[in-house]
Amino acid sequence: MFHIIVLAGLLMAQPEETASVGHWENGPPSGPNDFPIAVWLQDPKYAGRYKQAGINLYVGLWRGPTEAQLAALKDAGMSVICSQNKVGLAHKKDKTIVGWMHGDEPDNAQLITDPESGRRSYGGPVPPSRILEDYERLRATDPSRPILLNLGQGVANDDWKGRGRGARLDDYLTYVKGGDIVSFDVYPVAGLDRPDGADYLWYVAKGIDRLLKWSEGRRIVWNCIESSRISNEKAKITPHQVRAEVWMALVHGSRGLIYFVHQFKPSFNDHALLDDPELLTAVTAINRQILELAPALNRPTIEDGALVVSSNEQVPIDVMVKRHSGSTYVFAVGMRNAQTRGSFTVRDLPAQAEAEVLGEDRHLTLKDGRFEDEFQPYDVHLYKIRSQGPDQSTPVP
Repeated sequence: MFHIIVLAGLLMAQPEETASVGHWENGPPSGPNDFPIAVWLQDPKYAGRYKQAGINLYVGLWRGPTEAQLAALKDAGMSVICSQNKVGLAHKKDKTIVGWMHGDEPDNAQLITDPESGRRSYGGPVPPSRILEDYERLRATDPSRPILLNLGQGVANDDWKGRGRGARLDDYLTYVKGGDIVSFDVYPVAGLDRPDGADYLWYVAKGIDRLLKWSEGRRIVWNCIESSRISNEKAKITPHQVRAEVWMALVHGSRGLIYFVHQFKPSFNDHALLDDPELLTAVTAINRQILELAPALNRPTIEDGALVVSSNEQVPIDVMVKRHSGSTYVFAVGMRNAQTRGSFTVRDLPAQAEAEVLGEDRHLTLKDGRFEDEFQPYDVHLYKIRSQGPDQSTPVP
């Protein structure tokens, strides 16, 4: 028996003004073929290798930006979002810098120093009002670039104790006003400190849904993706899980990705992804496919574009529908760590159509917009359906 799991009402249409980052004179590239794919806090000397992996943006620079860091990134053709320090402001006309950023994870507990004893301990998070003040200061200094605010796992993980004393969930209603681009990080496999972390990849989607809701769709939402073991010596994300996290994010409305590639245990490696052939190959393939699909991803989402029925009521299949150049794209993700079968009904298709399953070398026949497909745990299937004749390539509005 089939159960309706993903309803058409869950397909969120993005406001067109948040579909790109093109309203800043010196912001990230915003053409139809552009999509921001970043890496967190990396040495500029690795920029060429990251470009080969499909990464087009650095976020954060260690104790920077410095003159040497900016020069190296410029030589490599790599853009950066960085702190608005004196060196950065001296380069306001430099197109290498495409955004400014707050300090990382202000919603987490902050180190405080006792003025009498000098002892350091953790207190509460940065007050949301201070983030708003900093945002206005950063924006007033340079309104030509967006301000990035990256928040911690408390956005999605209600069990997280790392926000410290005095933290409240409704703080986020104010935090999200403190950036033009609001991001967050949750690392279910490596970072939840629980043996069944792999069952919680859907926290990625939960956090994005919350940021979109809390910001009322008025902020661009990005998110971070785990791509190393970080500090977890027992578990490391697999290539299949990375792909699932990425497409959960995109399907739920993320407009930019930031890969976290550091490893702290069993030994420190600030660029662990580059030394992991299996994950690096997978991330490279994911990024290249995203950039190939950017013209479709950058189109408005078709609200109520598809209905999906899952054979396993415990495994939702979440979808996003786009239309571009005469084709309908249905991007689908199995949202739990279990198998199911999806029955799809796609709106506004001819009586007979064919879906190419991108990257899988297979095709499915549709009748009256309907088709079915199998989903192994955390499977991603990307369908391209030709809905017009080959000579009709005008984009669907």
